Amino acid sequence: MPRPPAGSAEIPLVTDDGAPVVVRRSARRRRTVAAFWEDGKAVVAIPASFTKSQEREWVHRMLAKLKKQGEQRSGRGKRRPATDEVLAEHAAHLSRTYLGGRAVPTSVRWVSNQNSRWGSATPADGTIRLSNKLQSMPQWVIDYVLVHELAHLLVAGHNADFWRLVEAYPETQRAKAFLEGVAFATARGLPADSDSTT
Repeated sequence: MPRPPAGSAEIPLVTDDGAPVVVRRSARRRRTVAAFWEDGKAVVAIPASFTKSQEREWVHRMLAKLKKQGEQRSGRGKRRPATDEVLAEHAAHLSRTYLGGRAVPTSVRWVSNQNSRWGSATPADGTIRLSNKLQSMPQWVIDYVLVHELAHLLVAGHNADFWRLVEAYPETQRAKAFLEGVAFATARGLPADSDSTT
């Protein structure tokens, strides 16, 4: 494959986290550019009149903006959802962002009786419960567990369709590894100081 000319950068097909990038040209857009998450894809909406050079420049600029927004949401200095009501609102936001709004829980709440699970969902009645042990963990870990349980409202088992839904969340692999590390440490009586890892 030929390399691009010096000074030009390829339009990325995926974000730094591996999420697909979609460029959407619109004749209705005159000057404005927008970037947002939709069904696990990073969408950059640009005017149809943009040249390829302008498209490249704005895609890179907007992906950097999305990345910065994601880092700000991922728990650096952000208060975690303390109440069930705030947790439910946050779950609705995650459903819209990563699952196209298709997962609509009837309730989302913190519970203290989950000793062997981080979360659970009951598709029959649309309820989601998260272990209160997650409350001290980074926000991106809590978000992964929420997306995991939201996906269970759409697919009950852990089949390929289920994991396709969950992996729309860009921090999935990192959060799974984090939780496996916490479980490993806890099972061996080691201190699992989750607040120090963000």
